[in-house]
Amino acid sequence: MSELRDLYQEVILDHNRHPRNFGELAEANREADGFNPLCGDKIKVHLVVDEDDRIADIRFEGSGCAISTASASVMTETLKGKTVDEARALFHTFHDLVTGKTEGDLGELGKLAVFAGVAEFPVRVKCATLCWHTTNAALEESADAVSTE
Repeated sequence: MSELRDLYQEVILDHNRHPRNFGELAEANREADGFNPLCGDKIKVHLVVDEDDRIADIRFEGSGCAISTASASVMTETLKGKTVDEARALFHTFHDLVTGKTEGDLGELGKLAVFAGVAEFPVRVKCATLCWHTTNAALEESADAVSTE
């Protein structure tokens, strides 16, 4: 487990310092805003969903803690190219992971598996899942801003 903990710290630091897919996406056809009032994390997720219901592109912008930023960065890498249904399924799998409900082989989750360490810090679950809830809102084309409260 210490190897996973070390990888968790390495991935969090790397994706926080150098977030992937960060910035505006002018051609987005779905967007949503999210906010975590507990710690001040703010995020906007931009998506291009193509005619095949596939996430052709995804980017995010905003500010937040290291876990929030890293989670958004890894999420965008993971969801790019997935169908909307696959993205929804990954949301539930990720939520189960960070809330400690997932057991067994984490290999199928790829880089997302490193976020299993978040389950040890329940107050950080909202930081890790804000981007996922916001992406779900964008996929649902909800006009309401997402809040973790």
